[in-house]
Amino acid sequence: MKKVTVIGGGTGTFVVLSGLKVHPIDLAAIVTMMDSGGSTGRLRDQLKVLPPGDLRQCLVALSEAPELWRKLFLYRFEHGDLIGHNFGNIFLSALEKVSRDYNEVLETASFVLKTKGEVFPITFDKTHLCVEYENGKTVRGENNVEENIHETSRIKNAYLDPRAKPNQNAIERIKSSDFLIIGPGDLYTSITPVFLVDGVREAIQSSPAKIVYIVNLMTKTGQTTNYKASDHINDLKKYLGRDSDIVILNDGKIPNEILQWYRGHNENLVENDLLERKKNWELIEKDLIDTRRFEKNHADTLTRSILRHDSEKLANVLTKFIL
Repeated sequence: MKKVTVIGGGTGTFVVLSGLKVHPIDLAAIVTMMDSGGSTGRLRDQLKVLPPGDLRQCLVALSEAPELWRKLFLYRFEHGDLIGHNFGNIFLSALEKVSRDYNEVLETASFVLKTKGEVFPITFDKTHLCVEYENGKTVRGENNVEENIHETSRIKNAYLDPRAKPNQNAIERIKSSDFLIIGPGDLYTSITPVFLVDGVREAIQSSPAKIVYIVNLMTKTGQTTNYKASDHINDLKKYLGRDSDIVILNDGKIPNEILQWYRGHNENLVENDLLERKKNWELIEKDLIDTRRFEKNHADTLTRSILRHDSEKLANVLTKFIL
């Protein structure tokens, strides 16, 4: 059975895991631990816990528990003192307070949710993402980078403050994997932070695993403004230290009303400029669009994208070379 490890955080990782978990794969997720926004950020600041949001999404994606449990872990309060908080985030934060260590937190949550596969935080250290832009500006904190939507300068460098030691279980998983699937997800707030943890870049460089990169559908203001597909790939290589082996890119048509919504937020379709460039990787182009509509929860104070990759379509592409 092939060992497949999905790296990242947020909705993109959730989509990939959800599609792959129904297949005969030894599946795991390695998750960023630098989130500082929304419910996660509030719990991190007020309770001094590790950020639970991305871990929660991965646990739910891998869950084979009854639907009620999955709904509970995704439920966001819309009224009262808990407005904006997610039940699953509160559950994981409370577990952290009563458990011996975070491994026990994950074991308990995995037991409750009956997860198919493991979830590894990339670090247990409390650290923050920092980025330096080409214009000299520096922003500290994942949420501050996320909310820096009016920035037009490109990110020159990303780093962690303070530096973070890796979760050795995550390092061993990287070294023993057959495939490392990266993305989709915001390049600088969901993906890159994983590779900034000490030792992760070196583990990936020495791993025999094939690297699969799923390119985002749209650009992200303040992070990848005006980026083409090649810009995403080049920035990823900078932090990985090696080329991707397979690049997956959507070629499905996106409804015009969705594109207009994004243009209103100064975000655009990621242009495919890969065919005209010399490449060291295999390019796969497929219709990967989830045509369902996404509604914004009234309690959600963050602006979230309404366009998603389709989990089943992605899984169909991935399993053709994994299985």
